[in-house]
Amino acid sequence: MMFDYLREEEFLIEVCANSTESGVQAQAGGAKRIELCAGIPEGGTTPSYGEIMTARKELQIAVNVIIRPRGGDFLYNEYEIEAMIADIRMCKELGVDGVVFGVLTKDGDIDMEVCRRLKNEASFLSTTFHRAFDVCRNPEKALDGLIELGFDRLLTSGQAPTAPEGAKLIKQLNEQSAGRIIIMPGCGVNENNVAELRSFTGCREFHMSARHSVESEMVYRNPAVSMGGTVHISEYQRDVTDSRRVRKSLNALEGKN
Repeated sequence: MMFDYLREEEFLIEVCANSTESGVQAQAGGAKRIELCAGIPEGGTTPSYGEIMTARKELQIAVNVIIRPRGGDFLYNEYEIEAMIADIRMCKELGVDGVVFGVLTKDGDIDMEVCRRLKNEASFLSTTFHRAFDVCRNPEKALDGLIELGFDRLLTSGQAPTAPEGAKLIKQLNEQSAGRIIIMPGCGVNENNVAELRSFTGCREFHMSARHSVESEMVYRNPAVSMGGTVHISEYQRDVTDSRRVRKSLNALEGKN
């Protein structure tokens, strides 16, 4: 029942988009949905009101938004939970298609109470439980909890650094789900491994970034100053989704050259 919108031979690519520009490129490459995120080096945090509004205006494909107030662990205090609720309300106001979140207890289980609060706030929006799942202590029990809560999908790397490395658990989770929730492999998925991952796990939705580095057009540069203080990253390069990589991934899934 979860796959009514996909024909039997169809597959779906969701792109982790770090900007509206990346979303536009994802759409051009054939992606059917983006997960809009800020703070990619932290694993993704909630983007700004303006970013969400612009992405929704410019894109015809589905826009899901991550609801994550900070990097780090997934144990949130009441202030952070209130911020997450407010961000979900903002997303509904801006007309996005879905939200992506995950909350754990201090003992590493799904926080059923808080997730239910957030799920109820999301109401008609599609809901994805993100890779907080990959640091929970009992994945089989956690999956049953997500099904009980009514999540539409689970984004997971199979509790491994990358989805190809966690493929065995992803396959087990897909079999356990029995169509009650979509299992979507993500992290380290690309045009070179997505077909093999599809074949091994039986999954039909895949999450990837497909980004490449774009050089800044700045002519004057001061390399002595870092905006991150003691954390040094390139100030004159940015990562943007590459529509060609998205298209290659989709072709690989569909068995095209």
